[in-house]
Amino acid sequence: MASPPTAKPDPGAGSLEARMKRERNPVLRFFILLGPGLITGASDDDPSGIGTYSQAGASLGYATLWMAWVTFPLMAAVQYICAKVGLVTGRGLAGVLREHYPKILLYPVVFLLLAANTINAGVDVGAIAAGLNLLIPIPIVVFVPIVVVLLLALQIWGSYRLIARTFKWLTLALFAYIASSFCSHPDLYALLQGTFTPTIRFDATFLATLVGILGTTISPYLFFWQASQEVEEKKTLHRKRLWRRRGATDNELSYAAWDVNIGMLFSNVVMYFIILASAATLFRAGRTDIQTAADAAEALRPLAGNAAYLLMTLGLVGSGVLAVPVLTGSSAYAVCEAFGWKHGLNKKVRDAKWFYAFIIGATVVGALINYVGVQPVTALFWTAILNGFLAPPLLVVIMLISNNKAVMGKRVNSLSINVLGWATTAAMFAAAVGLVISWVYG
Repeated sequence: MASPPTAKPDPGAGSLEARMKRERNPVLRFFILLGPGLITGASDDDPSGIGTYSQAGASLGYATLWMAWVTFPLMAAVQYICAKVGLVTGRGLAGVLREHYPKILLYPVVFLLLAANTINAGVDVGAIAAGLNLLIPIPIVVFVPIVVVLLLALQIWGSYRLIARTFKWLTLALFAYIASSFCSHPDLYALLQGTFTPTIRFDATFLATLVGILGTTISPYLFFWQASQEVEEKKTLHRKRLWRRRGATDNELSYAAWDVNIGMLFSNVVMYFIILASAATLFRAGRTDIQTAADAAEALRPLAGNAAYLLMTLGLVGSGVLAVPVLTGSSAYAVCEAFGWKHGLNKKVRDAKWFYAFIIGATVVGALINYVGVQPVTALFWTAILNGFLAPPLLVVIMLISNNKAVMGKRVNSLSINVLGWATTAAMFAAAVGLVISWVYG
């Protein structure tokens, strides 16, 4: 077992820390700061999540708006812990599990993650195609292979820096959902009540909706992606070897915390406005039969006008293009780290064959869901099952890792982070129990 990181790392002239010190313009400093945390937060608002939030607003009105501010600190704490693990150990989560914990724990986690992410990626590919179909009347089945080829081309032939910059720009697409809510003319009193007065009901519909929101907001693929991307950022600074990546300065951890908090705040703000727009239009009109994000966009046109429809559609396409590579990439990172294979978006295909093989395989297999007659809602149901039962034990392991001095050295969790981390773990266990209850009574 490797010793915990003790040496003070050298950030280097091209590091985030060095660039932040050189830049005097506060606006530019803010944009330099944004990185893996922003991308991770934005990718959480994928078409599957957007469909869940739209369903919540359409079926329950403003009653679940309060979930946005409740889930924010939980989500931010977990993602910061994952970022810290990557920064301090120089490895992704699966790599840390492989080095410090039994293989009997590692392999089931990786297998379930791969299965859930592949299904989710396939549904999201179909959602991108459905969004394009709303803009251009070409059959969805024609768009699916085009979307697959374009996404794979970006990941396989694009440099890591190009991919990271592209992902950052794609986060702007989510502002479309915020803008669309201003076209919906919400009921101000109901909005304030739903935002600041938590509503809890124990009927099957309400319980299943809360479980769905929690499950799609705090997802296992985000844990693996966050840690791996922190490692990738270090590799771009020519810290290829593990001993050079190990350890993190106070400034590095501080910047990571800001990045993660901004990313998770953005994610939850988008969630809030999607629920708001759906409640103000679909719920008010009695359109509670929304199953997908595409359904929500299409239903908005007669209720909130072409502007809202177009904004929701653009947001759907942009969020999907961001989320699919994150889903398949997190699977590839986890599998390759678990087996000790070379991996990373900063590597060429010839140097990381298995890594890119899993990205291609997960994207193609997932896309086939759109041709075999499986309904998106059914596919997402099985994804929810896998994620619902994978997240709670995985969070326990993450909390144990981040408090293990043999792994983290002096960078173990503070009391406040532990409180939030264990609260999130308890919430996800409750969600898993709620999922079972919703099956029994729903």
